[in-house]
Amino acid sequence: MKKLLGLTLAQLGDVAAEIGLRPFAARQMAVWLYQKRVSDIDAMTDLPKRARAALVEKGYAVGREEPLAEARSSDGTVKYLFAGRGGRDVEAVYIPDKERATLCVSSQAGCRMGCRFCMTGQGGWQGNLDACDIINQVLSIPESETLTNIVFMGMGEPADNLDAVLPAVEILTSPWGMAWSPRRITVSTIGKLDGLRRFLADTQVHIALSVHSPFATERQDIMPVEKAFPLREVMPVIREYDFAHQRRFSVEYTMFAGMNDDERHADALVRLLRGSHARVNLIRFHRTPGFEGRPSDRSTMERFRDYLNEAGITATIRASRGEDIMAACGMLAGKARNTAKESLSDL
Repeated sequence: MKKLLGLTLAQLGDVAAEIGLRPFAARQMAVWLYQKRVSDIDAMTDLPKRARAALVEKGYAVGREEPLAEARSSDGTVKYLFAGRGGRDVEAVYIPDKERATLCVSSQAGCRMGCRFCMTGQGGWQGNLDACDIINQVLSIPESETLTNIVFMGMGEPADNLDAVLPAVEILTSPWGMAWSPRRITVSTIGKLDGLRRFLADTQVHIALSVHSPFATERQDIMPVEKAFPLREVMPVIREYDFAHQRRFSVEYTMFAGMNDDERHADALVRLLRGSHARVNLIRFHRTPGFEGRPSDRSTMERFRDYLNEAGITATIRASRGEDIMAACGMLAGKARNTAKESLSDL
């Protein structure tokens, strides 16, 4: 099956040409896919009947797939399981919060970056999702029409899968697509430089950088990618772009008791970020198997936050959501395909 969902306007133009339609048919298909959100080619009623039949004969389908399962938290967070790659299914997390409704989407089945405290990284990498897989997460949850924000902070490193993430962002933000403002989308990265440069230059989405320690040796101990993509090389790239106005640059900083939560770390983080217009999200660590770290207590996090704010670096403590269903930061791991249809309590 060849999927129409996840194709850009240019790619839909190639499909139109393949079945003998004029170029404007590409825009018609895009409207049906991304604005009217159909799940069947026959619903594209302004395409000639013969064209719809030709699409089917050529092996095309819309490509929408419903979640395999879901788990609901006591705080309103919902975790959805979707078909993934390499025998591992992937998770997306819906997070309602007052007037905001955020979907945290995955870009890979597993991850190659190997962050020691992250369950996704602990499970290794099974394969890249494609743009269809990513857009399907957005369109196929029951809350899709009410979403206000999308964050690429689920399973995988977005900068390690540009062939899917960049087209997905194009679909989300283009007038012919879902027409979202890029200011409603945040892409998180460990700082993989080739991908980071593309996100910065080719899109206007917000950027979130996973830091977790301002010291190279300590960061490398918990994030092996520091060796290949050290912060000393990542930050100059960030500083080339304007984050003083509408576009936002944020830093993700998970706090581990006795490891990265004292004044020495706060002072070094201030020096690292000064002048970058960064906003720091302090994240409570959620325990994961195989990592010895412990979460910092609330008072320590508040002191760290206050130190940053007093030094001129905007910092907030991120509310922990969905921990009871293993949906909080660092807890997404997906599920092996042969157990994907077990009871929802197993998610």
